[in-house]
Order: sequence, then structure tokens, then C-alpha cells
Amino acid sequence: MDKITKKSCVPAIRFKGFTDTWEQRKFSDFTFPAGERNKDDLDLEPFAITNNQGFIAQSEAHDDFGYMKDVDRKMYIVVKPNSFAYNPARINVGSLGYYEGAENVIVSSLYEVFQTAEYVDDKFLKHWFKTKAFQDWIERLQEGSVRLYFYYDKLCECIMSMPSVEEQRKIGAYLDKIDNLITLHQRKLDKLHNVKKSLLEKMFPKNGADKPEIRFKGFTHAWEQRELRTAATFSKGSGYSKNDLKENGTPIILYGRLYTKYETVISEVDTFVDAQPNSVYSTGHEVIVPASGETAEDISRASFVAKSGILLGGDLNIIVPDDYINPVFLALTISNGNQQKELSKRAQGKSVVHIHNSDLENVVLLYPKYEEQEKIGEYFSKLDSLITLHQRKLEKLRQIKKSMLEKMFV
Repeated sequence: MDKITKKSCVPAIRFKGFTDTWEQRKFSDFTFPAGERNKDDLDLEPFAITNNQGFIAQSEAHDDFGYMKDVDRKMYIVVKPNSFAYNPARINVGSLGYYEGAENVIVSSLYEVFQTAEYVDDKFLKHWFKTKAFQDWIERLQEGSVRLYFYYDKLCECIMSMPSVEEQRKIGAYLDKIDNLITLHQRKLDKLHNVKKSLLEKMFPKNGADKPEIRFKGFTHAWEQRELRTAATFSKGSGYSKNDLKENGTPIILYGRLYTKYETVISEVDTFVDAQPNSVYSTGHEVIVPASGETAEDISRASFVAKSGILLGGDLNIIVPDDYINPVFLALTISNGNQQKELSKRAQGKSVVHIHNSDLENVVLLYPKYEEQEKIGEYFSKLDSLITLHQRKLEKLRQIKKSMLEKMFV
């Protein structure tokens, strides 16, 4: 691929051998309505469009599929292979999909369905619909007040630049390869999360038990039980907020990042502030729990700060366990199983819920000998590292896709 100077009707990046300027075309010139009412009452699978997956069977899109059993399929729209469809009330969140199936399917009568002329490569167009240029057209042409709509007649008013069919095919195939890689890494990541969830359920004792379902070889003793107040000391972080963040400075952990960024062990951070007097710094032994959150389930989580010298921001509960409690194990047990459920019940508030150190002190801690705690902590730390690795690969691929969408279209 060649990098070239940006100019009118020419993208920033092109494949070798293509030099012609792109032509502007109106959608009404190369699209036409293709959906027809299912008047013959064909017994077809009802489909929907999801933001990330495109066309997906409603039996997969909804956990409870029972409500679809008795629907009047005559009210649905038949979608033929190689068609586009979208919900005009949800297109602004990416709800537009391309159906490449071998057989017809049906969608709700609310959907707009269309096909394209022969000189347009559908895969090229499918990716153009993800660009900012198309989002700008939606914002410009959508209509309504409380709820906004983007009907097919508005789509027909859009104008886009396109190259020859050969170049369209090159672009569409290249971006499809990136999408396939993204899907592959997403599946691997989902599988790892499911493995972790399953093992967390089996490697900690269930309600009323004093031994877990799965253990490492050589460990047979029953787990001991005590209130956390007798096995740790408690304190609070100091008050920093998002407004204090800088590009460089002293590393800091803010409570909100525990929901969006970190796994069980925190060894590196990517947020910084100018340090203030009387701040609280990590020593490499702390387990932190957010003091505020949106739901009782979300707030009952913990992470071990494995590095010293990191600022611990406000709205963080800080726990330093005694020597016989492994901090990684403690973070895991607070975030899962009976301890997590117990904390969720203690969370207070409506729009924002809160957990205090006094709530944490009353948690009933179930724990084995230190050697087994250490084994459990090491195992899940390695699993988290693998999850983080796949997450970074996924984020990198998404950034590449975003960049290509900006540079490969006019």
C-alpha cells in the first residue's frame, strides 16, 4: 500500500496500482429497496441487527425466545441474500448490517432493506457505513424530536466518493480480514473470561462448605473462617478526581478504573497527577475496594496493588492483610462467591451505592493455609495476564481498523 498526499477525492492510503480520483455518487443512484412483506407466510428465521455482530438470529440475540413462537410472520419483511438492513430508529448507534447468507431470512417490518447496483462492492460499502462521513450524514438528515429516525429516503440523499469496483473490492477484502482477526481475538477473550468465571466458582467453597470443588494436589485441609476485621487493617485513599489527571506525573489509581481497566493484580497504571501533600501511597501490600459504584454487584470487587509508590485516590477502601493472608487471594475472595454476595447486600444507596470499611470489616473470610492461597493467587494472576494480553491485541486491532476507516475512504 502507498501513502500519498491528501487531496480532493483521493484517500490518504491506497493499494498500489490505483491512481484515479474517486467519483462522488448519490445513494439514490446505486441503491434500491429490496424488502418485501412475507405475504406467503414463509416459515423463516426472524433476524435482528446488533451493533457489533450485524445480522444475528433473534434466538441468539435474546435469552428468552419464547415470545417469538407465536408471532405473525406475515408482518415481517423478507431479506434476500446480499442485502443491507437497518432499524431507522437505531442507526445512529451502528445498527446497520449486511446479510451475506445463502437463504432468505425475515426482519421486523420496522426495518429498511435495500440492495446495491453491480458497480458497487457491498463489502466496501459495508465498511463505509462505519466511517465518520456516514455518521455526519445521519446527524445532518435524521428527523424527529424525542426520537430520531433515518429512513431510506434520507439515505438516498447521502453522497459518497467511491473508486473503481476493483479498488472497492481490495478495500472491502482488506477490512474484512481485520474484522475476522478482531472476531477471533474477541472469541479467545470471551473463552478466557468464561474459564476464569468457571474456575472461580469451583476453586472457592460454596455456601456452607469448608472445602472447594477443585484444589491443587497436596491440599486436603478444611478452610478456616473468621471476620476480616481480625485479619487486616483498614484505611482510606486521599481525594483526587478525574479533573486532576495529567499526561505525566505521579501514577495514581482512581476508583472508577477498577471497573474499566484493572484485573485482580495491578502492577502498572496509566493515569497520572501532580502529587499533593498528605497523599496516600501504596507500599505493595494493599488490597483496594471501590467505595462508590453504580450497582451493588459492581462495587463488590477488589484488586491487589503489587507496586509501591502509586497514589491511592479518594473513594478507595484500603485493606492491608496480616501475614497469613495472601493479598491476591484476598482480592479474589472479596470479588467472588459468598463474600461478594455478602458485600453486595451491604451496599447502600440508589443512584450511587457505597461500601465502607465498616462493611468490609464484617466480611466473613474463608481461607486455606497460606501455601494454597499462594497457589490460587498465582494461578489466577497468570490467567489475568493472558486475558490482558488478548485484550491489548484486541484493542490494537480495533485501533488499526479505526485508523484504516479514516485513511482508506474519502
